[in-house]
Amino acid sequence: MITYYTDGSCSPNPGPGGFAVIKDGEPVALGHDLHSTNIRMEGRALIAALQHASATECEIHTDSEFWINVITKWSLAWEKNGWKKKGGEIKNLDLVQEVCPLYRQSHATLVWVRGHNNNEGNELADRWANKAREERLTTP
Repeated sequence: MITYYTDGSCSPNPGPGGFAVIKDGEPVALGHDLHSTNIRMEGRALIAALQHASATECEIHTDSEFWINVITKWSLAWEKNGWKKKGGEIKNLDLVQEVCPLYRQSHATLVWVRGHNNNEGNELADRWANKAREERLTTP
């Protein structure tokens, strides 16, 4: 089974952002955006990991409990209600609508890890996400 670590970075938030997907200690997907948010970069990292994995069984480790909840819980009701939720608009709906079908068609398990807690894979993803933001790195 493949194991990925993902992270997103924005500084300031909102502002320039970057994301990274790590596999076997190496970045396999990097990206940046000049005008983004930390949440969007975290979502972009998950999308990139799911795309990289394709139909392969994998675990995707992320420190974004928010995106895990969006993908595995909240989006199911939002979609059923015509992509609407009680209390207002769904923020980052474009990413939600992109990541959800990818996840549902995948053989991925999402695993939450506490950020900045000496988890080697998460720390590496964080460093590469910052590097992608700072140096405007993008992989094909």
